Amino acid sequence: MDINGKIYKDFLNRIERFKIQNGPDKMHKQNAKGKLHARERIALLFDEDSFEELDAFVTSATPDTGFGKIDEAFGDGVVIGHGRINGRIVYVYSQDFTVMGGSLGAVHAKKIIKVQDLALRVGAPIIGINDSGGARIQEGVASLSGYTSIFHRNIQSSGIIPQISMILGPAAGGAVYSPALTDFVFMVKKTSFMFLTGPDVVKEVLNEDVSFDELGGAEVHAKKSGVANFIYEDEENAILGVKKLLSFFPSNNMANPPYIDTKTEQEKNIDKLRAIVPDDPNKPYDVKKVIKLIIDQGSFFEVSELFAPNIVVGFGRLQGKAIGIIANQPKVLAGVIDINSSIKAARFIRFCDSFNIPLLTLEDVPGFLPGLDQEYNGIIKHGAKLLFAYSEATVPKITVILRKAYGGAFCVMNSKNIGGDYSFAWPTAEIAVMGPEGAVSILYKKELREAEDPKKLQKELAAKYRSEIANPYIADEKGYIDEVIDPAETRKKLITAFETLENKYVDQPSRKHGNIPL
Repeated sequence: MDINGKIYKDFLNRIERFKIQNGPDKMHKQNAKGKLHARERIALLFDEDSFEELDAFVTSATPDTGFGKIDEAFGDGVVIGHGRINGRIVYVYSQDFTVMGGSLGAVHAKKIIKVQDLALRVGAPIIGINDSGGARIQEGVASLSGYTSIFHRNIQSSGIIPQISMILGPAAGGAVYSPALTDFVFMVKKTSFMFLTGPDVVKEVLNEDVSFDELGGAEVHAKKSGVANFIYEDEENAILGVKKLLSFFPSNNMANPPYIDTKTEQEKNIDKLRAIVPDDPNKPYDVKKVIKLIIDQGSFFEVSELFAPNIVVGFGRLQGKAIGIIANQPKVLAGVIDINSSIKAARFIRFCDSFNIPLLTLEDVPGFLPGLDQEYNGIIKHGAKLLFAYSEATVPKITVILRKAYGGAFCVMNSKNIGGDYSFAWPTAEIAVMGPEGAVSILYKKELREAEDPKKLQKELAAKYRSEIANPYIADEKGYIDEVIDPAETRKKLITAFETLENKYVDQPSRKHGNIPL
């Protein structure tokens, strides 16, 4: 080809027009709002020079609708492609708010659908970076059709490839459902918003004044709704969070999680485990200290930290191998199970099971949260989600009972009878139908009523119950747990136990799917 020929010049002119469209002014426009441009986000996310863009030059299918001209910019407001993150292939779409507010029309949707199909076909994770004004009004039903096709692919890919959503601007109306269908949602304080109906609609319908942040900001969704799993102060740290999260996952459901040599020195600190659980069974402690002493140093990555903090879930490593961790948190509501903690843990368990990530449960639970509010809002049904998720999971499942394991909560938290593979207990464990105080109040009702000092008698009887009924050695001797272990031996026991379960296989019954109590 003649380098000076017209054909080649046209080729170069087209590339030049593309560069001008995505020039510094567009970057500055986003940066002024405290946001990165779609392409800046991609550059930070992927390994250097590994990103390959697809469909960069497509334009809108309907430039003139009669209701306002549509910008004929290259790319139609979304950047798609693939690259490598820590050496592994990952697909991405990143909405460009500088082109028609990142609104979704027919071509924009087709680009996202294309990259979703490719990710599923090759078995690679996909990341959706959302920064959009929503459906493109001028394109009418074509926009709505585009959204539904995206939702359908989210559902088809669920449990087959990891799907991560980043909300780095607005996501309103139907646009919120794609992130909600994915596995994890990241948001950034002050610049991320998600809601089905915006502040103007709330004002019109309910006559309530509410800001974008109050209605659907990052902190709202991280603390109250549970929609957001991770929130960060800025986009750069959110992107680093995504990269770290991906390090715990396989690329698809047919692979095992990647091994990372953590070169841990955890064994130096394990004696501290003997002193974490207080002598007073009603005194709280921080279960995260237990987690961090058991797993590889610095490997804990908590999920949904601000939502339902009475249960802790997250990823970690044992000798470089990824595990999912579920732990009751005694320092929040005494570690009871309520509606929100049931939903949080159940969803996390199902993700881990989908992607072959073994489960470690650290148990210290006095029961389910009582009260009218919980009963009226369906704690029975929601608690059953947690039970269903544990029982359905076929990955290796190990439980360590740190202290309390009472009643239905004992059954739900990966007991051996719902498929737990190994169940260990610390000497501080208390395993019984209910707590000692409640038990003696029922068993010795008459004696307590007639006693000169009922409180003193109840305390004595509770101590006796704790010693003779609830102690872990009875459960050990009857085979309901596998072993009472020295807390300082926990890490070593878990490493060995998970190694024995590496080739675990469960023959599942032939069925379309179970009917989890939603």
